[in-house]
Amino acid sequence: MRKILTLVLLVTALAGLSFTPSPLERAKTVYDGDTILLRNGFKVRYLGIDAPEMGYDSGRRPEFMALEARDLNLLLVGNKRVRLEFDEVREDRYGRLLAYVFLENGEMVNALLVRKGLAYVSARRPNVKYFTHLLEQQRLAMEERIGLWSKEVKRKESYYFSSPLSSTFHRPNCSKGNDIAPKRRVRYRTRTDALWEGLSPCRECKP
Repeated sequence: MRKILTLVLLVTALAGLSFTPSPLERAKTVYDGDTILLRNGFKVRYLGIDAPEMGYDSGRRPEFMALEARDLNLLLVGNKRVRLEFDEVREDRYGRLLAYVFLENGEMVNALLVRKGLAYVSARRPNVKYFTHLLEQQRLAMEERIGLWSKEVKRKESYYFSSPLSSTFHRPNCSKGNDIAPKRRVRYRTRTDALWEGLSPCRECKP
């Protein structure tokens, strides 16, 4: 009886391991600048960054630098083995793994995309392990005016704002931002000021 119980426990443990990513996995599909599919079936959303949208869901044209972000991501990880590193929360509401993705040479893909100006820093608590490093890479890209930072914003506002606990910032008339009570709002004089602090643009008002 004891042997049967041991065998059952072993089989159960092995079954559980089959649903856990191994230290190195090969990328199968690159959807955009921050999402990939591994050959083991796991979909991975890069932590700490937000790349321009390709427009798959909305039917719209790709956003500025979306194609370039996807192409660089494909060049870096396409059909290559990568290592995932997790933070506090490992999965989002869509069932995607949330991870920092590293190449076999140790370079972090998330940081490389930010450094090339092809993704914004987007640090959502509690997953902020590499926020400081990613923000350093973004500031370098901003200073060099490459990628996303090479284009001047046409529609400027008199100010922008966020909440103290938010990772995004908004235009003054943003309906999503209106949920933030006026007394709790943190104001930024320019869009650049908000981005310099590591806030990412709201996807609704697109500041």
